[in-house]
Amino acid sequence: MGSTSSGRPVDARDRDGEGRARNARPRDGLGRPLPYGAAGVARQPEGVVRTPEETVVEAQTLLAEGKPFHAHEVFEDAWKSGPEEERQLWRGLAQLAVGLTHSARGNATGGARLLRRGAGAVSAWAANSRRRQPYGMDLAGLSDWARELADTVERGGAAVDAAERAPRLRGQAGI
Repeated sequence: MGSTSSGRPVDARDRDGEGRARNARPRDGLGRPLPYGAAGVARQPEGVVRTPEETVVEAQTLLAEGKPFHAHEVFEDAWKSGPEEERQLWRGLAQLAVGLTHSARGNATGGARLLRRGAGAVSAWAANSRRRQPYGMDLAGLSDWARELADTVERGGAAVDAAERAPRLRGQAGI
């Protein structure tokens, strides 16, 4: 059996503590894999059950730090563990975070597509649920932010600064 430049066997798979396949390569702040042994950004733990309030606060902190990939993982946990009637909301928010991630990586096409998909999902959820500001989040403002950023990245094509372009989940007045 051969080995990689890192000395790992070619067919060896990274596994988590429960034996599931999981890439152990370090990641940068935008979730891009780095070489084994490189210093990376700590990953968000997966499968954490948080209250909606905790989800919003943690995701906002990560967005403000320029870590939308990590914020998407927080939203994904809420999407997977929350009540069925809120899954479209959390999934849409995860798509917004991934759209910002791709936009910050310089992927204008993918970033714009995901930003618009996420904006559509949160707008549709707000219309169907008749809840415009669940957990204090400004869904109309988030949808407007996402569509504006999608237009910006398509026009310019260059990577955006994730921290500078991060949305305020609860509008201008709060986090």
